This record gives sequence, C-alpha cells and structure tokens, in this order.
Amino acid sequence: MINLLSLDLQGMEALFAELGEKPFRARQVLKWIHRRGAADFAAMTDIAKDLRAKLAAAAAIEPPLVVGDGAVPDGTRKWLLKVDGANAVEAVFIPEDGRGTLCVSSQAGCTLDCAFCATGKQGFNRNLSAAEIIGQLWLANGALGCHAGGPRAVSNVVFMGMGEPMLNLDAVIPAARLMIDDNGYGLSRRRVTVSTSGVVPGMDRLAAECPVALAVSLHAPDDALRDRLVPINRKYPIRELIGACNRYLERAPRDFITFEYVMLDGVNDSDAQARALLGIAAGVRCKFNLIPFNPFTASGFKRSPPERIKRFAEVLQRAGLTATTRKTRGDGIDAACGQLAGDVSDRTRRGKSVPITELRA
Repeated sequence: MINLLSLDLQGMEALFAELGEKPFRARQVLKWIHRRGAADFAAMTDIAKDLRAKLAAAAAIEPPLVVGDGAVPDGTRKWLLKVDGANAVEAVFIPEDGRGTLCVSSQAGCTLDCAFCATGKQGFNRNLSAAEIIGQLWLANGALGCHAGGPRAVSNVVFMGMGEPMLNLDAVIPAARLMIDDNGYGLSRRRVTVSTSGVVPGMDRLAAECPVALAVSLHAPDDALRDRLVPINRKYPIRELIGACNRYLERAPRDFITFEYVMLDGVNDSDAQARALLGIAAGVRCKFNLIPFNPFTASGFKRSPPERIKRFAEVLQRAGLTATTRKTRGDGIDAACGQLAGDVSDRTRRGKSVPITELRA
C-alpha cells in the first residue's frame, strides 16, 4: 500500500493514471492532504465515492508517529517522531516576528560526523523516505492549528535537522517539490532552504532538479581546520565547494549562498580567521550566519564569548559583507542547532571527542 505523503504532483498524477483517473483529481487529493490535512479519504467530500474507495484500497496517508512533544516559553517546539521500530527523528518549530520556521530532518542519524554536532555522534541509521520528511511538515501544521482553518504557522522550512540532505536527494527532492507546489504547501523557493556540509555532487543535482535556497556549513576558513571539523572536506575541499556554490547560483532563487559558521571558542573564532574568510567571500556571492555553539555532553568545545562573536562579525561587516548572529533558540529542550538527538552514545569511528588542542588554530 502506497503512502500518499511520499508523492509529489508528478508521482500523484502517475498513480491516478494507473487508476484510470484524470490528472486534476491528483491535484484535488494533494490539496486535501497538504492544504487541509486530511488523513481519511472519507473526508474528501468533493471526490467521487468510487474514487475514494479505490484510494482506500490502494493507498494510505501515514505520517510518522509523534512520541514526544516539548516546548519552551519563547514558543520553540520540538517533536520526537518515531519512523520505525528502531529509529526516531526530531523536527523543531521556531516562531519569530512575521514568520515561523520549521527545521526538518532528512536522515535518522548522520554519516558525516562533524566534530561539534550531537547528531553525528549517534552514527547513521538510515535515510528517511519522502513521506517521513514531508510528514514532519504535515504534522507540524496540524499541531499548530493550520489544518483547522487557522493561519499558516510555517512560512519557512529549513533542512537543517538530523542528517545530510544531499545524501538523500531521492527523498529530499520530492519533499521539497511538495513544499513549493501550490497544490501542496505553496511556499516560495526562497523560503525552503537545504543545508549541506559540502556534498558537491548533491549540490549540482539539487540545482538541476529543484533549486531552492542553499546554506553551506562552512565552519572554518581553511582546509586544514575544516578537514578536522567537517570531515567531508577531505573529499570536497573548499576550492571545489566554492565552485559548486557558484554553479548553484546560476539556478538559485536567491543571489547569494548562506555560509553557516558555528563559533567555537579558541578554535575558529579569531580575527585572523575572520579575515581569512574574506578570501572565500571574494570568490562567491555570500552571507554569513554566525551560530553560537550549543553544548552537548562530551563535545569538548565551548561557545565563543559574546564579545568575541561580535568582534568576529565586525571584521566581516567592515569588509562589506553581511554577517548576522543567530539567536539561540530551543536549547532548553535540546532543540538548538547541533543539539538534535540529545544525549547519545558515540557510535562513530572516532569513538571519542577530538582533543580541543588538536583543533586550535
């Protein structure tokens, strides 16, 4: 039985052709599922009973199972979602003035093992399906009252939860297409952001098939340090990464790449390292988003002091670059950037935290 949450418009039309139905019926059903939050074919009252019966026999609408729901006073909310008998993932909603951002996961765990990220410490279990990805948005809309006729709460979606999206594009692309489809969630391409640690072939494929906004986890101004912080850099070093960013900009809905940069005390936060970033910025249109490190058990890192982050940003800004500092949200429920997965056993090949002395510039 097929889970209809997994189908974008093209997939839905193919299914309806197999059922002997016209393409407009596929659009109707998409709207019922994603605009109105229908989970029962009987609720689709403007669709013929015989078609509803066909769908009930061949398909289902099955989001992940919510097994945890936590919130903090600022409105940040985290859901723990069971995707199978052995795996759960997390999605986080962050409300702000004028917008609401949902951070979704694309994998259960992560294979990339970035040194400062809690998710990487749990190792990699499996890719999520398109249904499990879009199901996070479907569930969030329902929990936030959107399906009951309330205003749209989620205005932006970021693929910045658990996992590396570029290593699961067979599911990420259909999910992203549903997010931007007017029959689905109707979000602008500029309001759907896929984040990557620098998987160059995936960046090229996403640009070709579904160009949405792009964020790149940079975190270091040179290959020597980035090799240690972001191990995928050993395969796709900064020069290749910048080339892929420029190719992506040829199709991107925005005219810049966002570089994410986690601020690690004494590791990557010196004035000299900020000035080194200017060389990278000279090669690609970009903005910098500085992220105060969010601690987790046995990480081995400390957050850069506020004054150090401010000074780092000023170096970039005085050179004419846009550099913002992300406000830490959700750390009280382990929902802040880099904290997803909570306290986990380190099942990576590293086996223990890299001593901070090995990472200092």
